[in-house]
Amino acid sequence: MAVLAIAHRAGNTLAGLHAANELGVDVIECDVHTYRGRLEVRHLKTAGPLPFLWDSWELRSASAPRLGLHELFEADQHGTLFMLDLKGPWTWAGRDVARMLHAGGHHRPVLACGRWWPSIDAMAHLPYVLPVLSARNRFEWARLQRRLRHGPRPYGVSVHRALLDRPRVTELLRHVELVMTWPVNDLDTLDAVLEIGVNGVISDEEHVLTEVRARAH
Repeated sequence: MAVLAIAHRAGNTLAGLHAANELGVDVIECDVHTYRGRLEVRHLKTAGPLPFLWDSWELRSASAPRLGLHELFEADQHGTLFMLDLKGPWTWAGRDVARMLHAGGHHRPVLACGRWWPSIDAMAHLPYVLPVLSARNRFEWARLQRRLRHGPRPYGVSVHRALLDRPRVTELLRHVELVMTWPVNDLDTLDAVLEIGVNGVISDEEHVLTEVRARAH
């Protein structure tokens, strides 16, 4: 498999979707939240009863327009391969996304990714859903190793680059088709992760994604 260029969070806005498609990336990632029965695409988190969305040092009014997942799919004109990063420890998120995809007649492949694996498992019965299990820390890495040895195997994994080296990537590729890593936002890091054998690069930076595409061809 060629190395995939994955545009991190590009699907969280329609402008990002169009820009990533113009760039010619292989996969467009978006963050999927459930809020009051609606599937929303955004990185910012809600703050309970407080009237704003937040992340780190960013604040935004909770009344600002929010992009729905169905709106993102309807806006796509390129047959995009989306990676849906399901947020929050709620199994119903996966079930809700699965119902939306089925009801909308969506049959193109979709990568379903997340750190709360039961939500991903809730989508895995759909033949066009490619489940990806994510691991960000050592605890999650240990769980991932156990899952790959004893549980249903996913299509791929997404593992923080600090947890990976060549032996680990080699071992992962014995169990899954796709080993992605993040964050890869400069060319030195790109060289390092390609050297250890990953076949999916998640980046926020256009020049890194362009370089991945150039090397793939």
